[in-house]
Amino acid sequence: MNLLLKKLWTTLACCIMVLLANADDRIVNAADFAKYQRPDDATPMVRAALAYCREIKAEKLIFPKAVYRFKRDLAVEKYVFMSNNDEGLKRFVFDLTGIENLEIDGQGSQFILSGFVSPFLLQDSKNISFKNFAIDYVRTFHSEAKILSVDKAGMTVQFSKKFPYKLDHQTLIFTDSTGTVYPWSDLLEFDPIKRETAFMANDFWVGANVPVKELKPGIVKLLLPEVKGTPGNVMVFASAFRLVPAFNISNSAGIRFNDIDIFHCGGMGIVAQNSRDIFINHVRVTPSPGSGRVVSITADATHFSNCSGKIVIENCLFENQKDDATNIHGIYSKITRVISPYEIEVELIHKHQFGFEYLKPGLEVEFADAASIVTFAQNSVKSSEKINKEFTRVVFKEPISSQTKPGDVIAAANNYPEVLIRNCVIRGNRARGILLNSRGKTLVENNIFHVPGAAVLFEGDASFWFEQSGVNGVTIRNNTFDNCNYGVWGNACIQVGSGIMKNVRAKSRYHKNISITNNTFKIFDPRIINVYCVDGLVFKDNKIEKSNSYIKNLPDAKAFVIENCSNVTVDGDDDFKTADHVKK
Repeated sequence: MNLLLKKLWTTLACCIMVLLANADDRIVNAADFAKYQRPDDATPMVRAALAYCREIKAEKLIFPKAVYRFKRDLAVEKYVFMSNNDEGLKRFVFDLTGIENLEIDGQGSQFILSGFVSPFLLQDSKNISFKNFAIDYVRTFHSEAKILSVDKAGMTVQFSKKFPYKLDHQTLIFTDSTGTVYPWSDLLEFDPIKRETAFMANDFWVGANVPVKELKPGIVKLLLPEVKGTPGNVMVFASAFRLVPAFNISNSAGIRFNDIDIFHCGGMGIVAQNSRDIFINHVRVTPSPGSGRVVSITADATHFSNCSGKIVIENCLFENQKDDATNIHGIYSKITRVISPYEIEVELIHKHQFGFEYLKPGLEVEFADAASIVTFAQNSVKSSEKINKEFTRVVFKEPISSQTKPGDVIAAANNYPEVLIRNCVIRGNRARGILLNSRGKTLVENNIFHVPGAAVLFEGDASFWFEQSGVNGVTIRNNTFDNCNYGVWGNACIQVGSGIMKNVRAKSRYHKNISITNNTFKIFDPRIINVYCVDGLVFKDNKIEKSNSYIKNLPDAKAFVIENCSNVTVDGDDDFKTADHVKK
């Protein structure tokens, strides 16, 4: 008996050793592919390591802690359409297309990129995890200059060597050491002490053809009599395009981020389309320490189009990016022709949606009136034919509603994501905080907002962005709204900004069931809520504190503006309720 037990234990031990050996075999160390690395470019090393990961179906790719530099020269090239960013023939260091069940662990490494190259592409990928690394660029896609003086002829600014430039026929062109050009389009003033957009500063859209005069190396005068600014502040020259997001995610599922720093990229930080189950934890979008920059990345920190499953954003810092912390929405296509009782032609209108594909067989689709965005019918896709990046022909299983007409819009009718945004700090960026536009259950709790516009915005329109919204079940609780609206990108801390035409708002209840409870509003500006076309709004048990942090430039503004709404409960501070303006 003892001999039998001994044999069994020996067999079990051997099995465990084999399993452990196999597990170790599926952990890939990027350093083992160092022979492919160039002195100033680790891109070939990454390509070789990923090829091996595909071959053995690796579970983990690790990077021993170090600084890894990546250039575009030998990066993978693909033409990519990415929602709310610019399309193009782009290059990627980590092409994770089709890869499943892989964790990439940077072990505290820094990934430093040069030029127009994105770090990560995920297409048809599943169960991919990212952890423990930082992303930055040698030369940023925007530029920053100190304002020296402003007079009737224009503004004089000073650039550091971090933002090289040249003049071409009195036109300012930003470059790098390789001669690569970084196009720019507009100006925005930042306060370097508060590290946020200057009080009530607005975008100054000028294009790049601004007459300039170089007074001495590094000091340039913008010959724009109408430009405004405060000496000592920083003028940001914004990137003209969103070509280089950090993480590009399409048709993927089960994507996780943990302990990631995105110090810079030339577009959005994390952007996902037609994907499900995305979990973002301890991600920091912030200017790199010691850089002195006032801008982190050049667009939204995160963005999600036609996603499903769960979107979870926890314990994150989103600051100083050039647009919102997140926007979660669907896509509307405009009906251009009713071809037959079963068939229509639709068009993607906004250029940042070109190439977006979602009209797959079996998809349940809603039909909505463009002016009111009121849904009047549903149907199911039988087949579709993509004509080009803008137009698609769609055949439905059932006859199309007789109400359907050119100009109306269609969008996916179900599979909206559940959203959780918790324990995050959102501050100092351009524009708004979070754009909540999913019809799935949404919870926003224990966050701190300090943004120049609306902290929470409900949108959706069929006239400009063509982004689907119409929330149904949003809880906003235990958050701190700290002196929001110090800029020009909103008219209240919590706002509806949907593109519903005023003459039809009485019949539209686009948003439903919004609960705002147990939050703290620290306000220098009395505007707390401005909403319309909502059915079911509760505002109660919130604490309102007056603040002297900024100039009270709108002392007569209303705290609560609630128009064309139903089933509203507002339990506010008596000092503010007297200013209510409520119309149903």
